[in-house]
Amino acid sequence: MTDFQDEEIHIEKYDPQWVQKFETEKLLLEKALGSWIEGGIHHVGSTAVPGLDAKPIIDIQIGIHNLSQAKECIPILEKIDYCYAPYKPYMHWLCKPSPIHREFHLQLMETSHPQWKARLTFRDYLRAHPDIAKQYAELKNRLAVQYRTDREGYTEAKTNFVESILAKTDIHSL
Repeated sequence: MTDFQDEEIHIEKYDPQWVQKFETEKLLLEKALGSWIEGGIHHVGSTAVPGLDAKPIIDIQIGIHNLSQAKECIPILEKIDYCYAPYKPYMHWLCKPSPIHREFHLQLMETSHPQWKARLTFRDYLRAHPDIAKQYAELKNRLAVQYRTDREGYTEAKTNFVESILAKTDIHSL
């Protein structure tokens, strides 16, 4: 991802339109990827948690059977304006329409990988615990100022919080 010029981090108040944005994109992705999808298409990340401040980027997680074989999906996704960037060894990561102006982050991931369940569990925990979601929003707002131009630093600085939540759910995988 370091080959890209990244958009600066900024946090916005929750926007209920994020849900519709996800639903619209989900239909496009279902049509484009069809039988590649295993385990569904999920709205994850902060925009998937009602009331939570977030970067205005819709995070989408798609389950696939085999990560290596799913490289064939990358040209398909590029045809619908996704940009591929190697990021983590357990996923194919893409953004749309560009790294400098992101509206969507897309992660193709094997449903058997611990990160698959961890990301869904974290989202569900925040949905069920608005008080914890508020604490997370406060942290994210502080970190967005501190790491405005450092996405990796911003993400890493949230790790202890995320892991503390996952520990409460018996999921230990970030």
